[in-house]
Amino acid sequence: MTSLKAESPLVRLLPALLAGVPDMLDGVTRALAEVDQGYADFLARGRAEAVAPAELAIRRLVWGAEQASRPDRPGTTAPQAGGHRADGPPGDQEIWSLFGELGREQRRCDLPVGDLLSAYQAGGRAAWRHIAATAVAGRVPATALAALAEELFSLVDHLGAVTIAGYVAEQVGAAELREGLRDALAERLLSDRADGGAVEVAARRASWPLPSGAAVVFVQPDDQAGRQSLARLGSDCLQLRHTPLPGAIVPDLAAPGRRKRLEAALRGCTALVGPVVELRRLPESARLAEAAVRTLPPRRPEDGPVFVDEHLDTLIVHRDPELLEALRQQVLRPLADAAPASREALRQTLRSWLTHMGNRRAVADELGIHPQTVRYRLGRLQELFGPALEDPAGRLQLLLALAWEPAAPCARRRSAPPAGVPRPTAAARRTRPSPAGDPPVVPVLRSGRTTPDAAPVAAPPPRRAGSAR
Repeated sequence: MTSLKAESPLVRLLPALLAGVPDMLDGVTRALAEVDQGYADFLARGRAEAVAPAELAIRRLVWGAEQASRPDRPGTTAPQAGGHRADGPPGDQEIWSLFGELGREQRRCDLPVGDLLSAYQAGGRAAWRHIAATAVAGRVPATALAALAEELFSLVDHLGAVTIAGYVAEQVGAAELREGLRDALAERLLSDRADGGAVEVAARRASWPLPSGAAVVFVQPDDQAGRQSLARLGSDCLQLRHTPLPGAIVPDLAAPGRRKRLEAALRGCTALVGPVVELRRLPESARLAEAAVRTLPPRRPEDGPVFVDEHLDTLIVHRDPELLEALRQQVLRPLADAAPASREALRQTLRSWLTHMGNRRAVADELGIHPQTVRYRLGRLQELFGPALEDPAGRLQLLLALAWEPAAPCARRRSAPPAGVPRPTAAARRTRPSPAGDPPVVPVLRSGRTTPDAAPVAAPPPRRAGSAR
């Protein structure tokens, strides 16, 4: 550390500057009132405590100007991370600590740091007017006066930098604390400790307004786009960082328009959204969303998020795959007696017939086959399954076994031909090849002669002996 030279004009000026600190503070207070009365009142209330730091600043100012006016000027050194300069005078650290704390307090009061920096500029100009008048009265040489001015405004800049550093440090610390409190709240909401009183306290500490209901959203662990989408959700959503799957708690999903906005925000990722429930039942929403990740077939990201409440039946059926397979083996055993070539076609026809509640026309439209082919297959199914198709309990078991399995290739839907491709004629549709195992559908006339334009009719059932024609 460098000491001040006794013969320096700046050193001789120092006692006069120190003696004028009270008057200088009065001038700074008046200048601050023009910028922000709150800062002026703050300085006025702490006037007694401000004298010692002001004297330290004066000593710091004279020391810096003395260093700058030396022939072998070493150059200035900016404050280090902690605020102090390695070559500063005694008490230097106290100045940097004081102004760093001012920055922290500004952030704690949620006030903009720019206002404080403007106050520094106004206070610096007021201080310079007093210092310059004292220096001129003391006949300080022009070079020393210039060095004093340069050091003053450099000091103001350094104080601003230290204040900003304190402001940012407090901001980062507050953000980390806030995220920690939000993480603790999310963990509590998904635990068995989600009782009302404890949740209210945790939510208040985390500054999270308690919603009437919420849902849990999960994405696949390897879905980077999904992780980014979760991170972009609003601040009202709680991120889940300590769960097996990346996710978030989304409040008020039942509010008008909220579901559509969430769907748009999560499009392009593998998100699964649990049901909306009361906060005390949020673990249930999480369990259902996790079950959906394991159970539901994978979807393309461009299909958008899966809302679990639209697939609860699938979750119920597929929660135990071994049990579902045992049911299928039992109730579909009659299909083993069908020809292998027609077995899958009969299976899909039975599934369609059950889901369409016996509407043969709807079955034909879904499978893309002729209604007479449907009639033939249903007759074959009646032979195989017998009374089970007439028993309501038996039909329910068959529906449970068939309705949630993936559609087979033969369960193709009719679709419009591409533009420019002619539609098949009625005759072509009636005479197209039937799926494997089905008899060909041939149009017949009542007289028994075939014609391409005749409407197909089913073969008449065999007449009982003695029945009338």
